[in-house]
Amino acid sequence: LLALANFPSYVPDKRKNLTGEQLRNRAITDVFEPGSTMKPITVGIALETGKFKPETPIDTSPGRINVTGSTISDTHNYGLLTVAGVIQKSSNVGTTKISQSLTAQQMWEGFSAVGFGQKPQISFPGAASGRLRPYKTWRPVEQATMSYGYGLSASLLQMTRSYTVFANDGRVIPATMLKRAEPPVGVPIFSERTANQVRQMLALAAGPGGTGQKAQTVGYSVGGKSGTARKQVGKNYASGKYRAWFTGLAPVDRPRVIVSVMVDEPSVGSIYGGTVAAPVFSEVVQQTLRLMGVQPDVAVVPQIVANPVEESL
Repeated sequence: LLALANFPSYVPDKRKNLTGEQLRNRAITDVFEPGSTMKPITVGIALETGKFKPETPIDTSPGRINVTGSTISDTHNYGLLTVAGVIQKSSNVGTTKISQSLTAQQMWEGFSAVGFGQKPQISFPGAASGRLRPYKTWRPVEQATMSYGYGLSASLLQMTRSYTVFANDGRVIPATMLKRAEPPVGVPIFSERTANQVRQMLALAAGPGGTGQKAQTVGYSVGGKSGTARKQVGKNYASGKYRAWFTGLAPVDRPRVIVSVMVDEPSVGSIYGGTVAAPVFSEVVQQTLRLMGVQPDVAVVPQIVANPVEESL
């Protein structure tokens, strides 16, 4: 872990009037429903089964699907998409249809393997486990909603670590605050081919026609997934309250960094991860890669497009 930051923050030697809630390292201790940042994980599991390829067609018409009496919707009717297009457009309907070809056990094993529902083995107090219920208790609609990030929870640290499976050729690597003499080998979860295919989908999602276009940087290729999740308060979702996410990596072909951003209750201009969290990702990636001395891998011109696609909630 190169950096962890929370805002609002505090001065460590001036904590007299602050409560425990204000002192937490929320990136490690707090958990949230991750929304659409889960979709690449679901698609990675599906690709591993051999039932799907990036170009496999998924019909998302008419922009909604009924699952045991509950309606799951997209912001638009995207019609016929490929699996890669499902990630690019962030289609809830497409992700649900993909998840219906998987068993609950397959999804649970995949989610668990990349670290969800498990306490991170990190030397920091209060690291949260998040919530991933046993697959035998999942109802069909819950399996559907979990495929696009509702009904389970994770910390920002867990979300970030899960994307090491794409950055590290299919291997999940342990999180540590200490620099190691030798890089960790990691645990193989996906094939190298699957990891590369999902990385290319993440690049599409952060490019023209995707939901995360404002994640683009100058000189570096990026790939990532936005997420916009309704905020749960108690047992219900609060009206008009959201969390905006963006998790991604850069450069795409040889990732050096993974960055996750979560904005709690965005209230100025937009609620969507692609317009609220992605610009923060862009700034952090740009400056970090420059400080690390990473050579630019794309033409040094802005790649940002003005009208990103809205995220399905």
